Amino acid sequence: MEKRKEYKLDTVDKETLQKWYYLLVLGRKLDERAPNYLKQALGWSYHAPYAGHDGIQLAIGQIFDRVTDHLFPYYRDMQTALSAGLTAEEIILNGISKASDVAGGGRHMSNHFAKPEWNIHNVSSATGNHTLHAVGVARGIKRYGGKGVAISSQGESSTSEGYVYEAINGASNEKLPVIFVFQDNRYGISVPQRDQSANAFAADNFKGFKNLRIIYCDGKSIFSSMNAMEMAKRHAVEKQEPVIVHASCVRIHSHSNSDKHELYRDENERHCAKASDPLDRFRIILLHSKIFTEDELAVIDDQAQKEMMAAHRKALVAPDPDPASIFNFVSPDPYVPVKFMDGTYDPNQGRSLKLIQALNETLKEEFRLNPDTFLWGQDVANKEKGGIFNVTKGMQQEFGIERVFNGPIAEDFILGTANGMSRYSDKIRIVVEGAEFADYFWPAMEQYIELSHDYWRSNGQFSPNITIRLASGGYIGGGLYHSQNIEGSLAAIPGVRIVYPSFADDAAGLLRTSLRSRGPTLFLEPKALYNDPVAETIVPDDFEVPFGKARTRREGKDMSIITYGNTTHMSIAVANRIAEETGRSIEVIDIRSLIPLDKDSILDSVKKTGRVLVVHEDKVFGGFGGEIAAIISNEGFEFLDAPVRRVGSTFTPVGFNRILEKAILPDQERIYMAAKELLDY
Repeated sequence: MEKRKEYKLDTVDKETLQKWYYLLVLGRKLDERAPNYLKQALGWSYHAPYAGHDGIQLAIGQIFDRVTDHLFPYYRDMQTALSAGLTAEEIILNGISKASDVAGGGRHMSNHFAKPEWNIHNVSSATGNHTLHAVGVARGIKRYGGKGVAISSQGESSTSEGYVYEAINGASNEKLPVIFVFQDNRYGISVPQRDQSANAFAADNFKGFKNLRIIYCDGKSIFSSMNAMEMAKRHAVEKQEPVIVHASCVRIHSHSNSDKHELYRDENERHCAKASDPLDRFRIILLHSKIFTEDELAVIDDQAQKEMMAAHRKALVAPDPDPASIFNFVSPDPYVPVKFMDGTYDPNQGRSLKLIQALNETLKEEFRLNPDTFLWGQDVANKEKGGIFNVTKGMQQEFGIERVFNGPIAEDFILGTANGMSRYSDKIRIVVEGAEFADYFWPAMEQYIELSHDYWRSNGQFSPNITIRLASGGYIGGGLYHSQNIEGSLAAIPGVRIVYPSFADDAAGLLRTSLRSRGPTLFLEPKALYNDPVAETIVPDDFEVPFGKARTRREGKDMSIITYGNTTHMSIAVANRIAEETGRSIEVIDIRSLIPLDKDSILDSVKKTGRVLVVHEDKVFGGFGGEIAAIISNEGFEFLDAPVRRVGSTFTPVGFNRILEKAILPDQERIYMAAKELLDY
């Protein structure tokens, strides 16, 4: 980069000073007008005033380059958004949640300013969680040789969140070009800084991190803030290292329009905050320096007022969101397989593979096909090791450490940075081993929720293209954290596809479809079947399986078993046993795909047999089978000759001792007894 700029009153030209002053005035007018929309029942029901943060927010926007950089503002960053290029009209459209809001068409909370087409990202209300996304996109910048930086902005209190530590730790370890801006106004709503940490400044909590520079500035001062942000960007680009900019600010007003700071700040403190107003101070500097006259500044004030009112008039008549649009952008359309659509194939077409081999070889084939595919997670790539079960064995050796690498033992970091890196380019596809066992995935749940509605809340402007692989289920004597199912809990969250194969061919086909699709997929792997011969099948080359299409594993006319995962094989065995003993035929439907679900195949089977047993490994109470049973009762009741029956685990954790595990998890005998009772009903 060129020689470092130094921003002082006598080194900045009048045109630039005028632009800055105009942005500051316009922003403040919007900031002060925002509460009126709520009073008039026009919207903006959440507004977090930024007054007192003016200097640092102007600086963030001014150093941001919409072509090369990525900006992650937080809910108080109105001036940041304006400084980065959003118009007053775009700010108001967001505030009153209009359909033409560029952030998300009124789908996200007001004061969440964004413009995805400019790399100003639509971030969460979960404060500080976008630090992980900024780290992820910075990884993308570095991997692809980009010229810019990722900028994450937040209040100082949100740095207490664990994922912020994970983000900064990961960024310093990988040496990534990301700037973390802490806008420190000394309060987290009503919680004073002293209740957040022992250090007086939040940035000091990170002093022990290697490869991390910390810059302190006066966030109320335009010049101090501009110099700090310029220095931070230069360092992040040249050194390819993260930087924290700690900006000391003051919060002039309440935390938000639902907060009353009079309840916890005395009159003297509130007066001192107002006396520190950055806009008033900047105006005084411009006048005392005689660069501007009162009349000149008055003209600028008037221009800002006119722009705000013009924006107001346009925004008021802008269309509201259409209620019929709520189902748009829940999940992107997936890749549609072009071969093997009926699920059948010539047994001579492929090779016989165990389920684990099918996964490993499919991953390698897709990585060879698409150079923009990446994989990381815990324990996935160290010498000959490839995950706890060796599903990813040999991948780093073939594709290199830039594409296949270990993540720290931090599930939130693994998933959050996947979300972030996928933002760098829509062509990127990411596979993460979200945790070594599905039961350990819970620390990543906040990020899972986040990616589930990214596509919806951005109005289809961003889709995290991620496959989350998890080794699921029991029957290995693993006990707690090594044997439980999580799909019943996660199926209630819209926006993520969930698949659960039970045979090698389906594992290969569904994984291939997932890696070729936009949007997130939760790929659950029954680890007890990894090397079990019962799951071994012929797997044709380039085998594909569509989402939302069940597979009939056994034809029948007297009863249907609807199942998936480990219990598919048990159900087939039971059906065969009953056929041998009684001559009655049971149809076994392997749904394979939970979200989306193939309701048609399930209901067609119900119409044929009139009796239904829903079987899965997860708990009966709260398990996914309850949803299947409800669909059948609601849409297929007239075809039933008996109540829908369910078999699954007991409503307990899974015990470690094999005796306890056997008492808890469903087995062939339990399925057999239920099937017999239902047939005799």
